[in-house]
Amino acid sequence: MTIKLPKLIATSVVRGSQQGESHGGVYTIDFELQRLDQHVDWDTSNIDFTGRGADRGLRGISFDGDRIFIAAADELFCYDKEFVIQASWRNRYLHHCHEICRKDRVLFLTSTGHDSILAFDLDQNAFVWGFHVQKQLGQWTGFTFDPRGESGPRPLNDLHINMVHVDNNGIYLSGLKTEALVHINQNNEVTEVCSLPEGTHNARPFNGGVIFNDTASDCVRVVPREGAGQAFKIKGYNPADIQFSGVDDSKIARQAFGRGLCIVDDRFIVGGSSPSTVTLYDLKSHQIVASVNVTMDIRNAIHGLAVWPY
Repeated sequence: MTIKLPKLIATSVVRGSQQGESHGGVYTIDFELQRLDQHVDWDTSNIDFTGRGADRGLRGISFDGDRIFIAAADELFCYDKEFVIQASWRNRYLHHCHEICRKDRVLFLTSTGHDSILAFDLDQNAFVWGFHVQKQLGQWTGFTFDPRGESGPRPLNDLHINMVHVDNNGIYLSGLKTEALVHINQNNEVTEVCSLPEGTHNARPFNGGVIFNDTASDCVRVVPREGAGQAFKIKGYNPADIQFSGVDDSKIARQAFGRGLCIVDDRFIVGGSSPSTVTLYDLKSHQIVASVNVTMDIRNAIHGLAVWPY
């Protein structure tokens, strides 16, 4: 039986303190046809990303019919299928957004700079709900707020929330400093699902267990509820082939930094890394099926990944 390989959409950001001449943007990657296309170049678009955090560029990706939603740090953009901007929205509580996720008629966004999750109503085209997450005396808690008002949380980045996943069981979130996958139920009660390594990206439930980028260990991990898990080492390169190595004084930009994760099905997953690389993993054979490098510029890192639905 011939297995058809997926087509992905990916976003990239420029990491570190110096922009230089690095380019990022939006790409489609067709593993079946072995084709890479860049659709948005943030250096040549009319979007101003300057000063929006350490990572400049585009982040989380989601879809609603023919609308493609892509988050920047402080703004939500809507593109059509030809990648022409149709609209954009800001909110005072959307700051350093990372990942986004759609459930029914609501888009959920991480507001990393406020330790919060925001909800964007896809029919009203408006931010309508927020939830601020806290850990006090070792216990998880939080509170709801109206992002249309002025009584929301102050700027705070204690947890560095970088991932949100929503399904019929509620809202799941995690971050660099949560050291846990956290769950918010329908009664707004916050509980810990499982522990995670510090520095994790893209953690979410998967097949009864959890999947995540163990960024500090340079690997993608699939951990079942019972039994042995899987770990895929993130692709690295000969240091001599890396461009602009050492240009970032803050040491943020490094190769094999794992961020961006997409579930294709029960067999295939796709992970992102830097310098901007997208890798297709086969859980059944425990092998790398294919890997595509966008650029060898170490400052350019994959951020968002999703299956291309069109």
